[in-house]
Amino acid sequence: MNRFLPPILFTALVGMLVFAPVPALPALSGEEIMRRVEDRDAGSAVQALVSMELVDRRGATSSRILEGYGAEDADGLRRMVIVFHRPASVQDTRFLVIENPDRDDDQWIYLPALRRVRRIAAGEGGDSFMGTDFTYDDLQSRSVDDDRHELLREERRNGYDCYVVESIPRDLDGAQYSRRVQWIPRDIWVPIRIEFYDKRGNLLKVNSVEKLEQVQGYWTPVKSAMKNEQTGHATHLEVQRIQYDGNLPDALFTTRFLETGRAR
Repeated sequence: MNRFLPPILFTALVGMLVFAPVPALPALSGEEIMRRVEDRDAGSAVQALVSMELVDRRGATSSRILEGYGAEDADGLRRMVIVFHRPASVQDTRFLVIENPDRDDDQWIYLPALRRVRRIAAGEGGDSFMGTDFTYDDLQSRSVDDDRHELLREERRNGYDCYVVESIPRDLDGAQYSRRVQWIPRDIWVPIRIEFYDKRGNLLKVNSVEKLEQVQGYWTPVKSAMKNEQTGHATHLEVQRIQYDGNLPDALFTTRFLETGRAR
C-alpha cells in the first residue's frame, strides 16, 4: 500500500464543470471506494520538482520553486521531505513528515534564519504551511478508518465518471474539518476534486486537479490548486519534473538532512 502522495505536491482538482448521466457503476460502498483510493499503486518512491504560485484575492502573485521526495519505509509507513529552492526568502527551508503506525505523524521544519530544526506541535496543525492554503494537518497521513464514508451519488465531471463520497471524522472534536466531499474517477482512484468544510459546516477550501496524466504508468495530478473559498486566496501547483521508483536514501528522511541539506 502506498499513501505518501501529499496534497502539497501531487493532489489537485477544478476546471470546467460537466454534469451528465453516468452509466451504472459497480456497487461499492463509500468505505470500499476510499480503500481503493488509499491502496492505489503509486510506486515505491517519488521525487518531483514543483512550481508554486500564491494568489491573493486581489490577484497579486508570488512564486516559489520546491522539491519533494516521498518513500515508504520497510514497514510501509510514509516519509516525505519538502525543500524550498526559490525565492531567496524561503531558500533552504526544509520540512519532514514521518508517519507513525499508532499516533499522529511527526513533523519538523528547518528555518534557515533560525539555523535550527523545530518540531511542529499538535496545536499547530491548523496553521498555514509556509503561507500556502495547506495546513500542517493537510500534510499528515489519514487512514480510511479515521472517517465514516458515504457514497452520495455518481456523476460525470470533467470527462470522468466519478463516485462522490462524503467523509466525516469519527473524532469531530479533534478534526480540522467537519467533513470532506471527494470526486473520485472510476478505475483511476485519484480524487479530482475535494471540498473541505469548516466546523460550522460551511465550505472552506476546494482542492482541484486541473491536469491529470499518466507518468511512468502512474496517474499523477501534474497541475492543481487549493483555493480558500472564504478568503479568496489560492495556491497553484504545477509539476515541472517527476520520477517514480528511484532510489532515495534513508538519510534523506532525517532531521540531520533538514539541518545540513546533505543526505549522504
